[in-house]
Amino acid sequence: MPRFRPKLLDLGSDLTRERMFRDITAGVIVGIVAIPLAIAFGIASGVTPRQGLVTAIIAGALIAGLGGSRVQIGGPTGAFVVLVASIIERFGVDGLLVATMMAGALLIGAGLLRAGALIRFIPLPVTTGFTSGIALIIATGELGDAFGLSTGRLPAAWLPKLQALAAHATTAHFAAFAITAITIAIIALWPRTRSRIPAPFVALIVTTLAVHFLHVDVETIGTRFGELPRGLPWPTLPAVSLQRLPELVTPAATIALLAAIESLLSAVVADAMTGRRHRSNTELVAVGVANIATPLFGGIPATGAIARTATNIRSGGTTPIAGITHAVTLLVVLCTAGPLAARIPMATLAGILLVVAWHMSEWRSFLRLARGQRDDAAVLLTTFGFTVLADLTVGIGMGIGLAGLLFVRRMSSATKVVSGEDEDDDPQAAARRAWLPADTRLLEVRGPLFFGGADQLRTALDLLPDRPRVLLIDLAAASGLDTTATRTLRDFARRAEARNTRVIFVTRDAAVATALRREGLERAQSVERAVERAQRPPVRPERET
Repeated sequence: MPRFRPKLLDLGSDLTRERMFRDITAGVIVGIVAIPLAIAFGIASGVTPRQGLVTAIIAGALIAGLGGSRVQIGGPTGAFVVLVASIIERFGVDGLLVATMMAGALLIGAGLLRAGALIRFIPLPVTTGFTSGIALIIATGELGDAFGLSTGRLPAAWLPKLQALAAHATTAHFAAFAITAITIAIIALWPRTRSRIPAPFVALIVTTLAVHFLHVDVETIGTRFGELPRGLPWPTLPAVSLQRLPELVTPAATIALLAAIESLLSAVVADAMTGRRHRSNTELVAVGVANIATPLFGGIPATGAIARTATNIRSGGTTPIAGITHAVTLLVVLCTAGPLAARIPMATLAGILLVVAWHMSEWRSFLRLARGQRDDAAVLLTTFGFTVLADLTVGIGMGIGLAGLLFVRRMSSATKVVSGEDEDDDPQAAARRAWLPADTRLLEVRGPLFFGGADQLRTALDLLPDRPRVLLIDLAAASGLDTTATRTLRDFARRAEARNTRVIFVTRDAAVATALRREGLERAQSVERAVERAQRPPVRPERET
């Protein structure tokens, strides 16, 4: 079984009193940062503020305590907002909770099967495309609260949401817009004071106090959701029929994929900032456990949060103690500050999420990729377009699919069949051919030999101008021989032999030799041995079935 060892178990003598004090301080700071974000992400996802806080508490503690990164901060993130809202719209809250638990099981399985390294193979244009698409959808969804529009519950899909906002544009409320503008201004300008108090928290306190004492008539958490219940709810199992479980497989797989991508990307960012290395498979298991546990308390999907993890590191956090402290801080807030949280203006949360969406959009990277190589731009725009106009699942699938096809095309063009008449034939290869018998010809296959290059290989072999008695095909410079390419070589050898040309393949690679033997093809370990073999009558290797 793969090794699973949380970073918390590695502390030992590293956990000095001074380091613990720094971690607790960093955890409190990150907890303060997480208060408005957890509430805002909960509301934007279509659930209650309490469910956002509960997710940050449960998942934050489990990801920190069980994870493979010393500084990872877990909780709800903006990447899930669109996905969660669409799942709730189709399957209800209980359907979301069950899909999240299924995703947790998938993540644990992926970690135990050592699939953590596979996430790094997702191309940058895909991750940038769906992240930017999610940012646009989040920003669009917050325009209603930002301008105080009387839209009611907005559709999850982007175009219908945009139409609903446009239809209610005349209901804009200046006071709500002013609160949103003040929130954004504080978040943008407060870091210049070099204060350690997080800017979103300052914006939340200032605008909430202003609305309360100036009696500004804007919608608050309390007017929309009522007062937040104190403490954690009792764990309960969501109610979903067994017949509906197959319908939740796709949403669960999407949650798992998104959680894995964001959590491991966050861990990589943390590694770059700290100089340490995370354990990707342990991290997947921890995120999986968190996503099984949080729905029992009504929580939504959770993952590693890049911005909060970076805040933890900048605040001095160096061990999982900081992440656990962040969860405890949120628990204290939930148990004591429920009535105060009810006074937070919805416009304030909209302003905070608009800033989150701006940073999440990665617009500089988006523009750089869009203006770069044509293939990367195509993958980027495809992923972005389908994420916005369809949904996240389609966006990721189309992006990865197109990236895979373009990769196959590029790799197939690298497959070449080189003979003595080729312009790119090197002197060493020419010298090797000089001593060959007159009735023997040597070809070299260079590059990857897989299904993508099979057609090009077939065409190059079929266009050979002459038909020698013996044809040696050197595969030493070839790689990645798969079944399609092997069958192409076999079919060519059969056609050549029908025209009295004997084909012998040259390779030292054991795996390639095995594949050739299974197709009943002649082979030798060197050109010299192949020439010697050609002087003897052919002995057909028995083909494996």
